[in-house]
Amino acid sequence: QVQLVESGGGLVQAGGSLRLSCAASGRTFSSYAMGWFRQAPGKEREFVAGISSGGYRYYAASVQGRFTISRDNAENTVYLQMSTLKPEDTGVYYCAAARSAGTTPGSFEYWGQGTQVTVSS
Repeated sequence: QVQLVESGGGLVQAGGSLRLSCAASGRTFSSYAMGWFRQAPGKEREFVAGISSGGYRYYAASVQGRFTISRDNAENTVYLQMSTLKPEDTGVYYCAAARSAGTTPGSFEYWGQGTQVTVSS
């Protein structure tokens, strides 16, 4: 029912910045909580950042102070601004949507295909 398409991934040097975008379909976008997750090879998918339908933002401790999640309901788009990137931030980043805000993959109903982010030393 909801389609999510990520973009903006790429290669960046440590200490640099990158902005990811997630374009969502559907006319009820504003009612969903949105989140970003990431997954490195051989590791489980982990929560990165979330934003509720009311605009409340919350983050994983590992990215607190470096990443910022935002949403533009008029454009049905959620963003993840990543700054002072570290090599450990490398992974496939996924956009997800949920009816209620959460921090676990199981709480999110819809997922994008992911976009690769690689941070070099």
